[in-house]
Amino acid sequence: MTASAPVALALAAQLASALPGGDAWTRAEMGGVRGLTIGPIENGYHAGVGYGSPAFERSLQEAREMGATWIALTPFGRVGDLAARGIDPTFEAPFNRNRRDVARAIEMAHARGLHVMLVPHLWVESGEWRGMLAPGSDAAWAHWAESYGRFLDAWAEVAQASRAEMLSAGVELRSWVTTAHAPSFERIVQHVRGIYRGLLTYSANWDDVDDTVILGAIDVIGVNAFYPLADADGASEATLAAHGAAIRDRVHRLATTWGKPVLFTEIGYTTRPDPAVRPWEWPDSMAAVRVDERAQAAAYRALLGPELDEPDFAGFFVWRLYADPDDTSQEAPWGFSPRGKLAEIVLRDAFAAPWACDPWWSRSRGPRAATPGIYR
Repeated sequence: MTASAPVALALAAQLASALPGGDAWTRAEMGGVRGLTIGPIENGYHAGVGYGSPAFERSLQEAREMGATWIALTPFGRVGDLAARGIDPTFEAPFNRNRRDVARAIEMAHARGLHVMLVPHLWVESGEWRGMLAPGSDAAWAHWAESYGRFLDAWAEVAQASRAEMLSAGVELRSWVTTAHAPSFERIVQHVRGIYRGLLTYSANWDDVDDTVILGAIDVIGVNAFYPLADADGASEATLAAHGAAIRDRVHRLATTWGKPVLFTEIGYTTRPDPAVRPWEWPDSMAAVRVDERAQAAAYRALLGPELDEPDFAGFFVWRLYADPDDTSQEAPWGFSPRGKLAEIVLRDAFAAPWACDPWWSRSRGPRAATPGIYR
């Protein structure tokens, strides 16, 4: 173990025993989440280089060297199509092996002094977006909720046993959590609290978080923050910065409405011209793309600059690195990874800076009553 490992493990134990609530994040006094998502190896033919492997250890070392204090891990379950008849928990390897590998990965992260958010994802085999799941009848929705509850419970057990500091109860489930079906999701969250005693979030999509009705059931408001920073190609850096400031205002309003901090559970920009126009576009769907590191770096700078001065902003996770840092088959050169690019310099600077949500920084600026939002 590294010298910082006992600190991480002590904090994990503190969070695991803390009672949740609207002020859970404030009471934890963890400071800003300086996070990187480390994705699994999405190919069953690449054995021995995923979560918990020596290759993953190198990714953890890179994360520490960049200045990250958190990592997010994203195990997947498979859904056939948007009819959502149920979840197959197997992803590229048998489910029980995946659970052991993820538990080992959390242990390895803690040994390096890193905190962990576990984010169970859904992989829709038809290629459609999980946010549009549509089981159909009330009976079909009930069947889906039962299946999803089993899936989440299984990963909550891993999070609790491994003392992961945070668990995301779902990712981009728009058709569920913004509709009349939302109460069944909230019941799942309440059930999970009987299994997992750390901090709970939910990763809403950026354009539906204001309509997500289950935010009262979680501790930290999560947003997959692929907000556009421009409306058309060729936007100036001043335009990108203005959009970044407007996003900061949205964060503050959201936090004030619910009395909870906002965490960007995913942020990311591809390495291409004008990535801030439609940042959610998937690299695999693009062809003949020119790699543009400057554009990627400029987008990160415009988004993060205003946010770090917002006391209600709890931090962010960059989307993403991979479990094997040497495997370039997982993503095209114009993909999201900032590794070895100009964007990595921007992120290193952001990680190293003091943030308004850091407890010591907030206290040094005067009484908490003098700052808005969660620090009252």
